[in-house]
Amino acid sequence: MAMSDLTAHPLVDKLALIGGCVRLPLVIDRDRLVDEVLSLPAELWGTRGGRVGVHQPTEGIFLRGYAPIEGPKPIEDREPLALLPYVRELIQAIIPAPPMRCLLAKLAPGSTIKMHVDNGDYFLQTLRLHIPIVTDPAVAMYCNGRSYTMHVGEVWALNNSTFHGVRSDWTLPRTHLICDFLPTEALCALIRAGDRDLGREDAAIEHWVTLGSAP
Repeated sequence: MAMSDLTAHPLVDKLALIGGCVRLPLVIDRDRLVDEVLSLPAELWGTRGGRVGVHQPTEGIFLRGYAPIEGPKPIEDREPLALLPYVRELIQAIIPAPPMRCLLAKLAPGSTIKMHVDNGDYFLQTLRLHIPIVTDPAVAMYCNGRSYTMHVGEVWALNNSTFHGVRSDWTLPRTHLICDFLPTEALCALIRAGDRDLGREDAAIEHWVTLGSAP
């Protein structure tokens, strides 16, 4: 799909639909997903995949599309996706919506992604899902004033159109599958049926993602 094709799609009120983060009522094959991603050749990692700014503590592998800084390139499958048949099934069949940009993101140990908002019509016309692949309770997603703990194999909707960030106090890298989807009634229904009261106030996490340092 070309970026220009998005013009026909309406903007999404993510604050009303998601709030901060919502855990979807989806069951996926966690072990298959983890094994598949961990089997990727090591040489695919090692760069940020074109992501800049607050994402400097991460490595990225784009599976569909390109980083926004690379301009209005087509949103289509990239070569690494051919190595991940279950990920392809997950984003093209199990999640009931057309996939847009998708990537694997690996966050460095003991690092912070400072609070930011993903600006632009693309982000207002798509819904972002996070699927943790390698993580730990010492990693927190902060969004819309709440801190969330995401576990391996869960599927979460993230409101990336409000302030959000990540703090990792873990000694190992955290890896998420991050995918944007065009809204469909089926996906919106999953989000509405999800668990939306799992966030908590955490002044220390808020301080980290605001200032990038300990309180």
